[in-house]
Amino acid sequence: MKTLKQSCVIKASPHEIFEALMDSKKHSEFTGGKVIISRKVNGKFSAYDDYATGKNLQIIKDKKIVQTWKASDWEPSENSKVVFDLKKVKNGTKIEFTQYNLPDRFYKGISKGWKEHYWEKLKDYFKK
Repeated sequence: MKTLKQSCVIKASPHEIFEALMDSKKHSEFTGGKVIISRKVNGKFSAYDDYATGKNLQIIKDKKIVQTWKASDWEPSENSKVVFDLKKVKNGTKIEFTQYNLPDRFYKGISKGWKEHYWEKLKDYFKK
């Protein structure tokens, strides 16, 4: 199991980023996939047409989101945890992202996936 760490700056406020991640409609808009997400601790989520599922472990509005996270092609025993830390910076919001317990064989693909399907799409979403 590996730990993945990534960060990026998005030209939007922490509130706007938080809403894009935690609002089902906005999350669907920027990813292009079906998303259903609870805004409550212990509430479940499903993203990218059920590719990723999990539940919310901690939510600090506009600052932090911690979730269990599992891809549909993983073994039943494989589960990870993701942490989105949102920090206001001069040019917008810095997202410091960590994914714990990422199965080794998926590390490269998942790492690329977060960049392509989240960070780049969020940047494009907020250019509108």
